Amino acid sequence: MQRILLIDGENFKGKMSSVFRHEKKEKPNWYEYDFKGLLEKVLAGMEIDRKIFYFAKIVEHEQTREKSKLLIEEQRLLKTHLEKQGFEVILSGRVRGQMENIFSEKPVLVFKEKGVDVKIAVDMVSFACDKKAEEMVLGSSDSDLQPAVNEVKKRFVQCVYLGFETQPNKGLSYNTNRTILIRNAEVVEFSSVIKAL
Repeated sequence: MQRILLIDGENFKGKMSSVFRHEKKEKPNWYEYDFKGLLEKVLAGMEIDRKIFYFAKIVEHEQTREKSKLLIEEQRLLKTHLEKQGFEVILSGRVRGQMENIFSEKPVLVFKEKGVDVKIAVDMVSFACDKKAEEMVLGSSDSDLQPAVNEVKKRFVQCVYLGFETQPNKGLSYNTNRTILIRNAEVVEFSSVIKAL
């Protein structure tokens, strides 16, 4: 049986972006960030058999063609970068644009990710039911994953919450067997990857 790391890519990047803002540092290009170095340091002493990043597939939106093309290219570069660092990348669900009234009477185009948390939850329960994992490390601060954590634990699979010292998810921390928090200094430390990768 394996120890599997499952990371909600956008959720993880969002938390890291908050760290860079908090530390008054410039956010890096994600396709140059040393995710491997960060996770090896934070999870030192834990042998990880599978490392999976989950992202929603970005599709071109007719109202923002140029921006969509840029985001699609950045996602392609990030996927290639992560695979070179030894991660599996699963694209599940979609990033969809929808018009919403936020702070004005005029509708604004907002992009929302749909389906990633469901895929992670299904994989967690599937790995537990198929006895493919003895421990899962969950790199997401999405409260929607708490039912999956509870199902995994019912099947005697250990579940570790991998969060950030800045605003950890208390519900996930409470429901998992163990919590590991990534320190702000660690996030900043790995902000540029060695170009030789």
